[in-house]
Amino acid sequence: MSQMRSAEFGMATKSSWKETAKKMVPHPHSAPPPEGEGDCDVPPPSRGRSGRGWGIFCILTLLLLGAFSFWSCSKSDYSGKVESVTIGAPALETNALIYIAGDKGYFERNGLNVTIKEYDSGGAAVSGLMRNEIDIAIASEFVMVNHLLQQREIRAFGSINKFENMFLIARKDRKIGKVIDLKERRIGVPLGTIAAFYLGRYLTVHGLGPADVTILNVRPDYSADAIAGGNVDAVVTWHPYLDRITDRYGGGIIVWPIQSSQLTYWNIIGRADWTGTHRETINRFLRSISVAEEYASLHPDETKGVVKMRLGYNDAYISKVWGDNQFSLSLDQSLITAMEDEARWMIKNKLTSQKKIPDFMNYIDVDGLKAVKPEAVRIIY
Repeated sequence: MSQMRSAEFGMATKSSWKETAKKMVPHPHSAPPPEGEGDCDVPPPSRGRSGRGWGIFCILTLLLLGAFSFWSCSKSDYSGKVESVTIGAPALETNALIYIAGDKGYFERNGLNVTIKEYDSGGAAVSGLMRNEIDIAIASEFVMVNHLLQQREIRAFGSINKFENMFLIARKDRKIGKVIDLKERRIGVPLGTIAAFYLGRYLTVHGLGPADVTILNVRPDYSADAIAGGNVDAVVTWHPYLDRITDRYGGGIIVWPIQSSQLTYWNIIGRADWTGTHRETINRFLRSISVAEEYASLHPDETKGVVKMRLGYNDAYISKVWGDNQFSLSLDQSLITAMEDEARWMIKNKLTSQKKIPDFMNYIDVDGLKAVKPEAVRIIY
């Protein structure tokens, strides 16, 4: 897999435990309906008309009105100049709302010509953002924290998903059966991503510190080859890369979920200079995602179908991973709490020269979501 691919409609990494990190393993290759809408305002049936038939008529009328309401909310009155926007993101089901907005034409209805450029991780996408390769990156809150502690000027203006999908995988034939058996072993992890944070915290809980293991920087799409080739004894990765390892080894591996019920926030991120000069573009983008969220809620099977077609997944895979995701457009106070926790971990482990946790509210842009979906802004500001 190349580092990035482009699709129409629509790696620099930071070291973790820098005293032990080695070089990367080389790659071998909308408005509510008008008041009263939805009520059955037709006069009562005349004497002798079938009450059951009239009830069916009323139900059909309500359904038609509901469908019209959704259609009208899905439309946009935007008639100005179409603007091109390039999004950078890894090709994962976590982007379902973006795929729906593209597939159903919601971006187009809001005057946006969206291109998606695929990266191997959210960390790589934000690095691409800083190189001006894209306008918007989709990445975890940890990636934001990592860049903000380097005093990079970026802003988040919404989350489109919250999920758990991070795993530590080890080969049993390396005599690894418990987490403590990883002492003095080599662990591959994509550095600069939230995987490094989850791994560090998980090892600490199990009595291992950064000096007890050797950390190698391994891209997620190379994790199966890295563990098969003996470059590492264990890797941290996520679906679908985890599935490539389990398909190869079956019962020969041990898999530990490492998020400890802490959700990852999947955020819409832009450079501060771009967000400051594209206020209306951001609003139209968020409006498109908001309608996609409504569609996904009303049509879960069709949403899964769009994602399957987009990413080449099968029914079994979608059924396995879908429940790990909470697709919604929001800005939650718990996002700030997670960022502070992750910054504290980075400072403690001397992964940054910063000594103080920033006020992350200064880097969350609430104005767009307040204009489009105010009830989804649950941040105290």
